[in-house]
Amino acid sequence: MSTRRAFLSGALSAAAIPAFRPDALRRVLELGPEPGRPDDEDYWAEIQRAFDCDRTLVNLNNGGVSPTPTHVLDQMIRDLRFSNELPVIHMWQTLEPRIESVRRELAAEFGCDPEEMAITRNASEANEIMIFGLDLKPGDEVIATNQNYGRMLNAWEQRVRRDGIVLKQVSFKLPPPSPQYILDQFKAAVTPRTRVIEVTHITNLSGQIMPVAELVAWARPRGIEVFVDGAHAFAHFPFTRDELGVDYYGTSLHKWLLAPIGTGFLYVRKERQQRLWPLMAAAASQDGDIRKYEEIGTHPAANHNAISVALAFHQAIGGARKVARLRYLRDRWAKRVSRESERCRLLTPLDSPHSAGIGLVQVAGMDPNELVSWMMAKHRIVVTPIAHAEFSGIRVTPNVYTTVREVDLFAEKLLQAAREGIS
Repeated sequence: MSTRRAFLSGALSAAAIPAFRPDALRRVLELGPEPGRPDDEDYWAEIQRAFDCDRTLVNLNNGGVSPTPTHVLDQMIRDLRFSNELPVIHMWQTLEPRIESVRRELAAEFGCDPEEMAITRNASEANEIMIFGLDLKPGDEVIATNQNYGRMLNAWEQRVRRDGIVLKQVSFKLPPPSPQYILDQFKAAVTPRTRVIEVTHITNLSGQIMPVAELVAWARPRGIEVFVDGAHAFAHFPFTRDELGVDYYGTSLHKWLLAPIGTGFLYVRKERQQRLWPLMAAAASQDGDIRKYEEIGTHPAANHNAISVALAFHQAIGGARKVARLRYLRDRWAKRVSRESERCRLLTPLDSPHSAGIGLVQVAGMDPNELVSWMMAKHRIVVTPIAHAEFSGIRVTPNVYTTVREVDLFAEKLLQAAREGIS
């Protein structure tokens, strides 16, 4: 074992990952989902082998979309080929009905009734069902933060223009001093006209985990609906519906669940479904049916059905083990750059349950767009520039297939940029 461990530590570089082996998934399953050491590189090497991705790049932008494990992709491709042989039979009569199994499995993972789980194409679709689905009158107020995802803010702005509602955006500093501080910003913005609060479960900008359960518990007795944008949360760190207490929740599945591109879900508590309209028209007989939110015409059945395979892979790893690894990778680069350079400032709270794998770092005096371009052009490292009105930096999002060599390379080059510049 010591020889194998030495080999792995020396060989797993950005461009030297052992090829996918047919038995990699079996070996992962044998280990089970119980939490282990996040630095057990023997175990994570098996996870890395389950991905057939381009290792000539260091991909630290998994917050947008992530590669799916090879066996998940294979399942989707098999279904696509099967569908294409005779779509009117194979797609509509064989593949599409399997969405009910996907619905049941996702509902079990989230902790809700399957009749509360709608399968969508992404988080934006799920969230816009919430945003456009509730009847609001002119003058009704909606509260969000100015760190909510831009597409969702655009959707609310359209309701402002179309329906005459009022959108209020609260601000909070990074990193925030406490969850209570964030709650206080929301509470201070509430008036008797407030009807909805839209909150991100974990922000896409800095990776701040928001106090969703506390916000829902405070808002519900006051008659305020809370819409939760969980695009970056589901399968990133463990939680259930009941732990959050939510009535509405939208997320994507092609980020942290590692499902095929074009997958997501919308949760709507059963008693809320009658009052939330779908994006596309559904028959009146479906008013109380969660499937009304899936009325989009022809469905990407192969994508949807492969969700089950991705979910099984996630469960084989285990939520606790997974988030421990993601935090380990984040801390490995974040603590190093903070320790070795006064110019590097972390805007994500470390050593805290209020963050996970996403990290936002600011290099004093450097334009994030220029720094990101330099990382890609000179070192083949993919990260994300963040240019917000109140802060800026680069966002770093490793995933379970990311190696320690890759995050170490990023840290090394960021420190080089801080020390020598990027000209």
